[in-house]
Amino acid sequence: MNLSKNGRSPAQAARLPRHFLDLVDWDAEQILDLLKDAAKMKAAHARGKTKPILAGKVLGLFFEKPSLRTRVSFESAMTHLGGGSIFLTQNDVGLGTRESLPDIARNLSQFCDVLVLRTFQHATVTEMAHWATVPIINGLSDYCHPCQALGDLLTMREVFGSLKGLTVTFVGDGNNVARSLALACGKLGVKFVLCAPGDYTFDEPFVEMHGQVAAGDALAQMCDPKAAVAEADVIYTDVWTSMGQEQEAAHRTKKFQPFQVNEELLAAAPEHAKVMHCLPAHRGEEITDGVMECPQSIVFQQAGNRMHAQKALLKWVLRGK
Repeated sequence: MNLSKNGRSPAQAARLPRHFLDLVDWDAEQILDLLKDAAKMKAAHARGKTKPILAGKVLGLFFEKPSLRTRVSFESAMTHLGGGSIFLTQNDVGLGTRESLPDIARNLSQFCDVLVLRTFQHATVTEMAHWATVPIINGLSDYCHPCQALGDLLTMREVFGSLKGLTVTFVGDGNNVARSLALACGKLGVKFVLCAPGDYTFDEPFVEMHGQVAAGDALAQMCDPKAAVAEADVIYTDVWTSMGQEQEAAHRTKKFQPFQVNEELLAAAPEHAKVMHCLPAHRGEEITDGVMECPQSIVFQQAGNRMHAQKALLKWVLRGK
C-alpha cells in the first residue's frame, strides 16, 4: 500500500476529518449556523429531549494544562449525546518523552472518534491535526481559544437577541481568549475593543490578519478603561497572568492594576452593559467580588453555555451540518 508522508493511504486522504483549530477560516454563516444549532440543543436539553446522536462514539481528551470548564463541559456534552470519553494528561501520554507526536496522533486515532487538546503550544494542535485521522478540536492553546469564543457568542446571542451591532470591550491582556473572541466578533459585525497597557495589546500580525477577515472597522485598541467601556454592551475580562506566565505575575499585577473591572469602572458603562469572564477568576485582582456577583454579571450563564456550544461542535465535526 502506498502511504503519503503523514502515513495515510490515498483512500484515507480522500476522507480527511473535520478539524476545529481556530476561527480564521470560518465565515459568519458557519458561526451563526453552529450557534443556532447550539441553542436548539440547549432547549432540547432543558426539555429532557436530547437525542443520543453520538451513541457509540468516543471522545479523547489530552490535556497538558489543568482544566475545570473545558474538561467537564466536553465530557458532559459527549455523555448527553450518547457517547463516552477518555481523559489523558501529559503523565499518561508522555508527549516528547515516551512517544513522538505523530505516533501518539495515529495511535489515538485508532481508539477515539474525536480528540480535544488543551496544550501550551499551538503548534502541538496543528501538528496533531496533520497526523491524526480523526477530528481534532483545539480546547485551548497559547495562541487561541476558539471553543471559549463559541460559548461567549452563544451567551451574548441569548442575552441581546442579536449579535450584530454590539460592542464588546475586553479589559485585560490581548491573550488567546481575546484573540479568538475578537476574530469571531469581527466576522459577525460586533465591534471589539481591547483595553490594555501598551505592551499587552494585540501584535501587529494579528491586527493585520483581523483586518483582512473581519467585516468593516471592527477592532479598536485603547488604554483608558473608562473611555473604553463608555459604549460597551459587554465588559469582558480575564486573569492577568495565564498558565505558563507565572514568572511574570508580579510585573503583570503592577501593570494591570488600573485595568481592574470594579464598581467604579462598571458605573462608567451603559446601564444595560453585561459583565463576562471566561474563568477561573482571581477575585480582587482583575475583577471584584461586587462585580462578579452583581445583577449585570452573566459569568455563570456564560460558563454553562460552553457545554451547549461544544455539543453543536462535536456534532459538526462528527456528523457534518
